[in-house]
Amino acid sequence: MRGLRSSAGLVALLVALPALALWLFPRGSARGLDRLLLESALLQTHRSRPADPPPSIWRDRLGSQAAPLWSSRQQLWWQLWSSHASAGAVLVLETPASAPLPANAFRVDQFTLVTPNPLVRQQLEQQLQLERPSLRGLERRCALQLQRGDAVYWSAAGLSSLLGPLAPLASSLQQGCLTLSSEGSRLLWSGEADAARGSLAAAPRSAAAPDPERLVAPTLLELQGPQLELVLRGLLSSAALKQALADRYGIKPDALKRLSQSPFVLSLSALNQGSFLAGLQLQLRLRDGQAFWAPRLKALEQPLIDQGLSVTRGTGQQSLWSRDGVAQGGWRWLSKDHLLLFLGPAPGSRKPARLEQEAPWSLRLQPKQLQAKGLLPPLMPVVVRRARELVLRGVPSRGGQTALSGELTL
Repeated sequence: MRGLRSSAGLVALLVALPALALWLFPRGSARGLDRLLLESALLQTHRSRPADPPPSIWRDRLGSQAAPLWSSRQQLWWQLWSSHASAGAVLVLETPASAPLPANAFRVDQFTLVTPNPLVRQQLEQQLQLERPSLRGLERRCALQLQRGDAVYWSAAGLSSLLGPLAPLASSLQQGCLTLSSEGSRLLWSGEADAARGSLAAAPRSAAAPDPERLVAPTLLELQGPQLELVLRGLLSSAALKQALADRYGIKPDALKRLSQSPFVLSLSALNQGSFLAGLQLQLRLRDGQAFWAPRLKALEQPLIDQGLSVTRGTGQQSLWSRDGVAQGGWRWLSKDHLLLFLGPAPGSRKPARLEQEAPWSLRLQPKQLQAKGLLPPLMPVVVRRARELVLRGVPSRGGQTALSGELTL
């Protein structure tokens, strides 16, 4: 009986201690830039250069006040996009409380927020009046970066607005931030991201700078990674899609799991003639090789024939699928464990790529050329759309975090 009372007392103590700690040391409320971050889809810090003309957003939001405020001193300022990002950016400045408010502006702590219209002002002001807990983990580190200098923060909503229909491909980068710097015509960045919002994990180890290797024409984009799950995770979060793959094409969960564990390189190549603007190629190193996958590729043939496609057998174990004489895609074995899948015309001769299971992932693209073909998401920032090349490198960790580094060449 005495042991039972002791156990009950210990349990009561374990329950009471956290409650007592919260009462004595309550978690504070978010203030200042922390409050803005919690309501942001995207939030970017800029460092002003008074010798230059004020940016267009200053002129648009501040009118005649823009020039004297801009030239008065060097300062940090911010652009904020809320969940209503299509309405335009909010200009955020640190100004004295006695300074007159521009049109469509309001104050939050030490900041003046100048919105694009009265509706955005009303919505954002209401959101910022809500009590929010103080930041921790990834959000706290991002807020500190935004207070120090050039940096950018994004949430899942911001990523979705930037990438549009491509957002599911970036499901491991749902929330994160980058610090920015420049060297000549290059914009450099480093930072971190997480697959879930509000991560409390410690900061990942910094990612090394990406290799200087450039894309070779006609390649417009190349994504290489240790596991195809990097691409499939967001797409296969849809139960309906997984069911359709199983019912229509016979691709069962076990096959999808094996596929998602395969190292890969995904590339997009420009086409100057024919029905397609570009061809898509996916090369995989399949652990189970032809013995497992050849029968499953064979099982795909009848569903494709039922959709009006016809198959042509080529050399080198290639299957080319066409509709009305126009190539739509196919597959080719490059070795006993390297498979090339493609959409569009059959690509030229390829050697098996060196695909590593433990390597970081890397993304290289030529934004200016992609923009010329209309292949970039429409809300991508202007500086990205005009860039000659973009490189992004990610080092995933087991906790769902990814350390990021990269550069943009103008």
